[in-house]
Amino acid sequence: MAKGRELKGRIRSVQNTRKITRTMEMVATSKLKRAQDRVAAARPYAEQLGDVIQRLLTPELATRYPLLRQPEQVRRAAVLLLTSNRGLAGGFNANLIREARTLVRDLRGRGVEVEMHIAGKKGISFFRFQGENLRAAVADIGDRPSAADAERLVNQLMDEFTAGTLDAVYVVYAKFNSALSTPPTTMQLLPVPSPAGERGGGGVDYILEPSADEILNRILPLYVRNGVYRALVETSAAEQGARRTAMKNATDNAGDILEALTRTYNRVRQAAITQEIAEIVGGAAALE
Repeated sequence: MAKGRELKGRIRSVQNTRKITRTMEMVATSKLKRAQDRVAAARPYAEQLGDVIQRLLTPELATRYPLLRQPEQVRRAAVLLLTSNRGLAGGFNANLIREARTLVRDLRGRGVEVEMHIAGKKGISFFRFQGENLRAAVADIGDRPSAADAERLVNQLMDEFTAGTLDAVYVVYAKFNSALSTPPTTMQLLPVPSPAGERGGGGVDYILEPSADEILNRILPLYVRNGVYRALVETSAAEQGARRTAMKNATDNAGDILEALTRTYNRVRQAAITQEIAEIVGGAAALE
């Protein structure tokens, strides 16, 4: 029964693995619900910020704000990549890294100098292994990103863009459509696209207090920071959705393997019993 004992050991191992993956699936499901709530709360605020800018901004005002500066030629750009700190999420991180590499390769192919800013241990470890010189590496953002996390990531980029040392800033993140649809997405964060004219811009006459200048001066940096915050919460929700899917698949696969191993073990055990019965019968016949 040496083979039978080996099969029993493998069965116990698969059972233990299935318990772990099932537990991780339930934890990811619980975290996903809270992450979805944060995404649902962040989106209307971002849309309203964009709507306010769209209604206030005119071509004349657009020339006064550094965050709206449209460079004649992009010579230096920053790429902010958002990944997770942990694995076991299927191809989640690999897809984000592939999207970032494609963007960097495209920019450098056009002669643009690119600097990398990465949040998440998986992205940091990959690009460091590739020999990439990282301008910023942040690995302490958890499952519940905050506005302070977004501010920490983007303030330096805004300062450099305002000073003219950067001509463009891109964010690579996972857009959360559903738990099963989280495509990697590239968003141009800076310069802030001028929305004037899309809905008429200044076509509606408002009485403003304070002035449109002062409102835009305060709201444009907030709009940029909120763009990064929204990318963070969507990536966090996408990570939990990907992990839940990966762990569910692993649990189902473990069940299939367990069923096959149990069937094999039963056949081996039955064969051993049959052989023992045959030996007993043969021994009894020999004694007659």
